[in-house]
Amino acid sequence: MHPISGVTIIRGKKLKYRDYFIVFPLGAVLYGLIEILWRGFTHWSMILTGGCCLSCVYAIDKKYIDKPLWRKCITGCLVITSVEFVVGIIVNKLLHLNVWDYSEKFLNISGQICPLYSFFWFILCFPAFGICRIVSLISGKKSKSDR
Repeated sequence: MHPISGVTIIRGKKLKYRDYFIVFPLGAVLYGLIEILWRGFTHWSMILTGGCCLSCVYAIDKKYIDKPLWRKCITGCLVITSVEFVVGIIVNKLLHLNVWDYSEKFLNISGQICPLYSFFWFILCFPAFGICRIVSLISGKKSKSDR
């Protein structure tokens, strides 16, 4: 990373770390809203998880820019499901906060993840990658000198 511009080159593409100051809070808010719409409530750990997940999706979009969208969505789904598993083990199993429990869902793993919700993350990755593209376009227009 260049110490002054905050830019790193990945596969010939510039990755601007300041973009994550947009992506992380955006993911936090959107994830929280999705939870409120779906379950009627959310938890602070899910807000942080959402920021982390959209940041991961953004990094996938930048790293695999030449890959088809469906492949990026599969990757995004796997990453989000993995993040949810790790957060679930910490928040639900170690801290006993009982934020969610998928024990009743088909093929669940430790009650933290299941194929049904992984499928939902796959579907939600399509608009998530669109959001990432919009952030990239806005960021590119604001900082043409970084190109």
